[in-house]
Amino acid sequence: MIKENLIKLNTEIPKNVELIAVSKTKPASSILEAYEVGQRKFGENKVQELTEKYNLLPKDIEWHLIGHLQSNKVKYIAPFVHLIHAVDSLKLLVEIDKQAQKHKRIIYCLLQFHIAQEETKYGLDLSEAESLLLSKEYASLKNISISGVMGMASFTNNTTQIRNEFHSLKEIFTTLKGKYFKNQDSFSILSMGMSGDYQIAIEEGSNMVRLGSSIFGLR
Repeated sequence: MIKENLIKLNTEIPKNVELIAVSKTKPASSILEAYEVGQRKFGENKVQELTEKYNLLPKDIEWHLIGHLQSNKVKYIAPFVHLIHAVDSLKLLVEIDKQAQKHKRIIYCLLQFHIAQEETKYGLDLSEAESLLLSKEYASLKNISISGVMGMASFTNNTTQIRNEFHSLKEIFTTLKGKYFKNQDSFSILSMGMSGDYQIAIEEGSNMVRLGSSIFGLR
């Protein structure tokens, strides 16, 4: 099923949209099934699970940390993580930079925005993000690269609401690009859309989707 699901998704998703296979809670054997069809980008939301899978699986896999990240856990993934999706504070960014420096590498990050109605979701608003980007501390960071933005829509059947939330994230991306990253090609990722709403996300401009159950089946 994993193989068939991935082949189908790859024919449906536009070529300019990156597919991150969300492999959280899935065994290494399931990830290998996806790997054998050519999938190389996988997303995990827990640091411990991510490090265990990194040690077990092929080293050409590009690992994405998509869940909420605590500063004290950055050190465990700093040697190998490709992209951290959920940066929601300057404190976290400073720690990522510090750990990346130790490993003499640049770690790519996305700023997470709170676009949903649910209070439980994490994320910045536009004014908080601008304060972060204008701070002296941010200007001193040399081992991180902000590559774009990420957000999660409300868990609802109201497609108009979902579309509006994704549209608001696209506007945030455009604002930040124009004001702070105009000449930086690396600021290019608009990560939004999961298994239940990725088609709407793509219509609203997403170029990175995070799909779990669409690939691996329901948990």
